[in-house]
Amino acid sequence: MKKHIKVLGPGCAKCKTTYNNVVEAVKQTGVDADVIKIEDIEEMMKYNVLTTPVLLIDDVVKVKGRVADINEIKTFLTT
Repeated sequence: MKKHIKVLGPGCAKCKTTYNNVVEAVKQTGVDADVIKIEDIEEMMKYNVLTTPVLLIDDVVKVKGRVADINEIKTFLTT
């Protein structure tokens, strides 16, 4: 089943790093996934999160307020 992954953040360095880590984790695991980066403040507010970056997988918050590393993301994708 295809995973739907969203990275929320205004475009800061941590947000970009999180997005890049997600892309790399998807590549390494071979998981079928859509990866979307959301930078629009109004769109981010719909998720009711105050600290970025935020990593959502299938609309479930997995990490917020810090950069998720590649191995951590791989674990989320394969469990």
